[in-house]
Amino acid sequence: MKCGRCDNVAAYSRKYSGENLCRNCFSDSILQKTARAISKYNMIKSGDVVGVAVSGGKDSLSLLHVLKKMSESHNFKIKAITIDEGISGYRDEALEIVKNFCDNIGVEYKVFSYKELFDITLEESLELRENEKISSCSICGTLRRRAIDFGGKDLGVDVIATGHNLDDVLQTFVINIISGDTNKIGWMDPDTSSNKTRKIKPFCEIYENEIVFYAFVNEIPFQSEQCPHMNEGIRTEIREFLNSLENKHSGIKNNMYKSIMRISSVVKDSNYKQRKICSKCGSECTGDICSVCSMLVNLKRD
Repeated sequence: MKCGRCDNVAAYSRKYSGENLCRNCFSDSILQKTARAISKYNMIKSGDVVGVAVSGGKDSLSLLHVLKKMSESHNFKIKAITIDEGISGYRDEALEIVKNFCDNIGVEYKVFSYKELFDITLEESLELRENEKISSCSICGTLRRRAIDFGGKDLGVDVIATGHNLDDVLQTFVINIISGDTNKIGWMDPDTSSNKTRKIKPFCEIYENEIVFYAFVNEIPFQSEQCPHMNEGIRTEIREFLNSLENKHSGIKNNMYKSIMRISSVVKDSNYKQRKICSKCGSECTGDICSVCSMLVNLKRD
């Protein structure tokens, strides 16, 4: 089977579009899809310094690889922000991968730890939590977002890019729906150009399995070991459910993504005035105290 864009042998079949692509054309298509998302949602402006949140996984390292390529022909610079949650026996491998990768492609990077920023590691926070219904992912995600914000300020970046892909967007939407946190749906709009802190997701329209193949084609090393706490949350079950639907109905994820974007736009417009400033740290939030400050107070109250 030949590539639909050249005469080389096809290496990837994109079922939802019917395309058959060779390794090079597939890699180029990921750059093109990323560039279209950046343009469509006003993600990067001329002269920006983009802070890329790099965990050591396939998504973030692939994003760093893609943006590094783009920065060489466009007027923006990139820096890498890495967060050390303090997961013993797991995070060390990722930190080493990030260090070596950034050194190899010539990208400035810096590591920020939960312990230094919050005086608590993820492992310590899990021992302190009283409500077992609060998953490790909820605690970690809340702290990680704030740590990345701090890293962005420390490195003097204009915008923060994360490796969230289309699958992540769908999973987050379902989680927000079943948890009753509908306000957060309005914060899922990829166009954050009017926000105080600009956060972008250049991979938001790309399937997770395509990013895996991009990393393979471009020989990008990434941590394959899964987080030891990942199965505490419901995200894994939602991922498997959506993947089963896609396997039976190619393109259903794309359709769902388009619907979510329309819903998010409506909710964003209706809830925009509800945004407040945290009385403790000054971050944007929906209440008087942000989720990070509230969580840390609860964890350390004894």
